[in-house]
Amino acid sequence: MSRYQPPLTLTTRILALIAEISEQIGQLSAFGDSRQTPQLRRGNRIRTIQASLAIENNTLSIEQVTAVLAGQRVLGLPREIQEVRNAFAAYEAMPDWRPGNRSDLLRAHELLMHGLIDDCGRFRQAGVGIYRGEQLVHMAPPPSRVAHLMDDLLAWLGASDWHPLIISCVFHYEFEFIHPFADGNGRMGRLWQTLILSQWRPVLAFLPVEAVIREQQDAYYAALSAADQLAESTPFVEFMLQALSVALAEAARSESVTDPVTDPVTDPVGKLLRVLHANGPLKISELMAQVGLAHKATFRANYLKAALAAGLIEMSNPESPSSPAQKYRLTSQGNNAVAKLKQ
Repeated sequence: MSRYQPPLTLTTRILALIAEISEQIGQLSAFGDSRQTPQLRRGNRIRTIQASLAIENNTLSIEQVTAVLAGQRVLGLPREIQEVRNAFAAYEAMPDWRPGNRSDLLRAHELLMHGLIDDCGRFRQAGVGIYRGEQLVHMAPPPSRVAHLMDDLLAWLGASDWHPLIISCVFHYEFEFIHPFADGNGRMGRLWQTLILSQWRPVLAFLPVEAVIREQQDAYYAALSAADQLAESTPFVEFMLQALSVALAEAARSESVTDPVTDPVTDPVGKLLRVLHANGPLKISELMAQVGLAHKATFRANYLKAALAAGLIEMSNPESPSSPAQKYRLTSQGNNAVAKLKQ
């Protein structure tokens, strides 16, 4: 039994969010596993990876990340492309890891940071401060204490009888506080929280909560700082539970939860696939005209990104995503989906 107990104050907000999230998970689990296709799970994973890396200043778009993972050439920084490949490999390997195991944690970091830093898969050997701009916002514990602190945290993780939602959030905060690696701590903390949650409820393995964090990035950092100042994780736990609730609410009402080819009348993706099947590769302006939309942001969000992330369409020129000559075409998966539409 671990002697270490991370400091936390249970607030009424935390308890209310746990009740709300548990209800949301129940609703999502009732139909999520039976209606999510492998392509849609992959799409949510792509959203997760793109958002988690964007928090760390990776500039690749959803379209570019999708193209990288499809093996297409993309015009981008080699480091950013490597980050995408590594992150996808790490999330795909997640089911094999045990949250409280130090060796698994180090293997995950090695996979996530392969080719990016020299000491991937090893705890840091130097002091580190976290800056926002030129301001020092957190001085991490000295390297001599890292292994001991991580062993205590992992032992607590393996033995704690707290609610899994709380455990996952507290671990995420404590991990960021210790900052055990020279680089990659943010993406590792988010990956490991997802691992903890996925072992509690498998439907959470593909919940793109990182996309919510990306949209609320300032609040994410503010919650980390507030927890530092209070010397307990409470503000961060409240933030992360809120982010989980938002992600679950989006999943429940999103068409990405359902198979985009089972409801061709109402589903935007099904409509887009049929247009491409009938007309062949089209530019974005031509696609918008065919589906009857004039607002580009709406078209991108509801039609294009969903179909790209699901691997149903691809760019004709992925090296230049914003090229005026860019066209979109069906993939083999997209053609299969259209065949199902016709059945």
